[in-house]
Amino acid sequence: MSDLVTITKIDGVADVRLNRPDKYNALSGEMFEAIIEAGESLRDAKDVRVVVLSGNGRGFCAGLDFSSFQGMAGNTERAPRASTGALFQRSADQPENRAQRPAMIWKRLPMPTIAAVHGVAYGGGCQIALGADIRIASPDAKLSVMEIKWGLIPDMSLTQTLRDLVPLDVAKELTFSGRVLSGTEAKALGLVTRVADDPLQAALELAREIAGKSPDAIRAAKRLFEVAWHADPAIGLELEQSLQGSLIGTPNQIEAVKANFEKRAPAFKNPS
Repeated sequence: MSDLVTITKIDGVADVRLNRPDKYNALSGEMFEAIIEAGESLRDAKDVRVVVLSGNGRGFCAGLDFSSFQGMAGNTERAPRASTGALFQRSADQPENRAQRPAMIWKRLPMPTIAAVHGVAYGGGCQIALGADIRIASPDAKLSVMEIKWGLIPDMSLTQTLRDLVPLDVAKELTFSGRVLSGTEAKALGLVTRVADDPLQAALELAREIAGKSPDAIRAAKRLFEVAWHADPAIGLELEQSLQGSLIGTPNQIEAVKANFEKRAPAFKNPS
């Protein structure tokens, strides 16, 4: 695996770090691929119950690598598309293309993902953070849907993430203006879940708390929301029934009940 993204696993928590600190973890072609590779490596990891995503150095992710963008500008005719053709490739079994996958991969993982945001999360960096289930930001973090600055629209899955966080008029205002929000302002708008002076520490603490719950139930809950949130009532209600039926009487569900009655910490097994 590329050293542009590192993964450390401890007690069911995968600590994932964007690791290009000299460039504020900006998104080069290699960085796109490293993020995708890291996410895909966790997809079938039965020993991982929660993922924490953060950036090494002084910021979460500064968005598109500016030198890459300068390369695009060298070709005046359809420059961005011509220079990033590989990123627009789409596989038959996934709705997202390669440019969208670094954000969507966290939404697609079966276990919860928590983004810890400090410093800057601009453009694509902001969209990657929005792909997580939960976001914890420092009060002075800087977040922006910044693509308009370069004459572009956000195209790293923002349509699938921002719609669940803010009203349509707010999404439009952020996209049209590209204005920079502090972590505190982002929390007030609903862009982040909460603020903390040390977002990584707060994210790891929350991850450890979630990792102590039944991993079967946690994964089922994430699947329930991802599938049913925008589905019609029949699909959502049927999925509730189906997932609940798949949990009742299983070893981890029985262990949850026994641990509560016996007033002890549960000893859950990893998903099979």
